[in-house]
Amino acid sequence: MIRVVIFLLIAALLALGFAWFADRPGEVAVTWLGYRIETSLLVAAFAVALLAAFFVFVWSVYRTVLRSPDQVSLFFRHRRNARGYLAISRGLIAIGSGDVRTAQLSVAEAARLAPNDPLTLLLGAQYAQLSGDRVAAERAFRALTTRPETKQLGLRGLYVEAQRRNDAAAARRFADEAAKSAPGASWASQAVLEDKAGAGDWVAALDLLERMKASLDRATYRRQRAVLLTARAMSLENSDRDVARVLAVEATKLAPELVPAATLAARLLAEQNSLRKAAKVLETAWRAGPHPDIAQTYGNLRYGDSPRERRVRVKRLADKGPEHVEGALALAQASVDVGDFAAARSALTAYATSPTRRVATLMASIAEAEGDVGRSREWLSRAMRAAPDPAWTADGVISDSWLPVSPVSGRVDAFEWKLPLAEIGVERPTIEPELVAPPKPEAAPPLALPAETEAPVKASPPARRSRAKAERPRHREEIIPLVHAPDDPGPDSPRDTEPVPESNSASAKGWDAIRQLFR
Repeated sequence: MIRVVIFLLIAALLALGFAWFADRPGEVAVTWLGYRIETSLLVAAFAVALLAAFFVFVWSVYRTVLRSPDQVSLFFRHRRNARGYLAISRGLIAIGSGDVRTAQLSVAEAARLAPNDPLTLLLGAQYAQLSGDRVAAERAFRALTTRPETKQLGLRGLYVEAQRRNDAAAARRFADEAAKSAPGASWASQAVLEDKAGAGDWVAALDLLERMKASLDRATYRRQRAVLLTARAMSLENSDRDVARVLAVEATKLAPELVPAATLAARLLAEQNSLRKAAKVLETAWRAGPHPDIAQTYGNLRYGDSPRERRVRVKRLADKGPEHVEGALALAQASVDVGDFAAARSALTAYATSPTRRVATLMASIAEAEGDVGRSREWLSRAMRAAPDPAWTADGVISDSWLPVSPVSGRVDAFEWKLPLAEIGVERPTIEPELVAPPKPEAAPPLALPAETEAPVKASPPARRSRAKAERPRHREEIIPLVHAPDDPGPDSPRDTEPVPESNSASAKGWDAIRQLFR
């Protein structure tokens, strides 16, 4: 609307100008080379305007003719660049979809049409990675590092390639260079941080984390700082307990749910007779997530307490948090320590119908303490097929204790208290619920368990650590859980339930052989 109004105003002004000239006629006389030209003022104005337009047209044609070689060269150059970018786009799409043949053709075309373009080098590096040519990929990434605008991209690619060939020194060097040239690069700073943490240099890791604070969100910064403070406190626990206590308490303020920080701070506070502060730290962590280490530390806060006093304290902790199997296990173990087996069994009643291994093992211990060896054997057998318990797990590795850094990927704060990945989804048979509160059987002679049965239940910590190392995946391959061993089909195996007809005839034996093929 505004444009229309402006157009109408300009048209009105032009019309007024022409009307003004028409109302005031005049004459113009020009004498040149013996000729005299007389005309009106309006006609003379039109003649001057036409003459100016003619000269402008002639100059435009002359300039176009002079610039035509450059224009033609610019046209072909733009066309070549457009074809090069089209080849780069087609190659990147082919690489993303895994089309090696199309990617190869696109790389060759892009190198011919746009050899000096940074995207051409990136496309070549991506194709080399797709085809498995690590040498060509590294060469392309090194070429990217020679340009200021693509240096970070090249260093990131070299860092990834160094990690793939397990060259920790080269990866650390590339990450350091990237962090120095661009402090805002979060991947480089995080890589250097993980390297410092993996080497146990907690002071340098904390200093670097402070410099990274601006690029991290508040929750991530607080969590990682709490993890690093806990790791440093654990390293100073045997040398400087005062500094370790200060660091552990600070870690609990940053991340109250961090179990290692809570248990370490509580132990060190209890040594200074700060029992109330220690109990508060553990109770806060227990509400965030019940854990057996919290219950054990809470029960042993005061040195010299009797088992009954410890049971009272454990019961108080279990009542403060959510109803959880860890609270029942802690209370049952405390009841076993005082010899109250009925209370121990009562604490586990709600979890005994579908028990975990720890629940079944503790029920076996209760039955054995009561002298019911047969029932104890049944619970141990059930423990072998029971659901797994949570453990400190990171990148497929199970650890007996919490670690600040993953031994596989080097990530900080990688260990989580959760079910082992290899055991998730495994269904195991259960025994009858009436085994929860068994009647008192007659005395029976003790029976020794076979070595194959006792090993999974009573394995020592070194044996569990060696087994965890043996089961550690090498390349993060998919872990396929085994429900039954090949030589132990289990109680629900078809070989135990399907009847096999007995016959001595040759035809019966032939049918048996055919039937065996479909089992």
